Amino acid sequence: MKASGGDDGAKRRAGESAADRVEDRQVVGLGTGSTAAHAIRALGRAVDAGADLRGIPTSYQSRGLARECGVPLTTLEEATPDVAIDGADQVAGFDCVKGGGAAHAREKVVDAAADRLLLVVDPSKEASALDHPVPVEVLPDAVPTVRERVEGAGGEPALRAAERKDGPVVTDNGNLVLDCAFGTIGEPAALAATLSAVPGVVEHGLFVGLADEVHVGKGTENGNGSGVDVRRR
Repeated sequence: MKASGGDDGAKRRAGESAADRVEDRQVVGLGTGSTAAHAIRALGRAVDAGADLRGIPTSYQSRGLARECGVPLTTLEEATPDVAIDGADQVAGFDCVKGGGAAHAREKVVDAAADRLLLVVDPSKEASALDHPVPVEVLPDAVPTVRERVEGAGGEPALRAAERKDGPVVTDNGNLVLDCAFGTIGEPAALAATLSAVPGVVEHGLFVGLADEVHVGKGTENGNGSGVDVRRR
């Protein structure tokens, strides 16, 4: 369930705004997705201009783009990220749903390890309450039992199908993804704890209590003009 659409100009402004918050000599967690990609490109331009930065990628996609943009890379074994910049499929306050690109397990590891997490989104991703289906990465053999547990928790799980091949989406970690619709999520922290406790769940896409800032790029298509709204916890 890869999120699409939105104003690319707004995404670019959000990504560049977060990249501007990165200081020289810092290690940056590099998120996955179209808005985070704008931040990676901005960091690449900063490196070209002489900034001393290193990035920790969260997916094959972000690793490849960082290399293309000239951002030196490191790993969590070698460094702790000072800041992580990541996109989201939906944001309500400082909580979000991620995983449209099926990279949420690695994203959460890096984002949680960072001293600060900056979310970057366009206005189409904002909501008053989370109601986006929650991606759940699952060990392949555990799909039937996880599906049953999700249904017991009030969810409607659907195995994510690949778009350009037959069969399901396979994550960078070799697992499968259940997109689980719960309707409006009144208590994200409680649902996150429930999903984390299910055997066979590798990671879910609820990011609760992690974000320190949300950068929302304003879009021209809805008459908001240009600029960025920044919320800080």
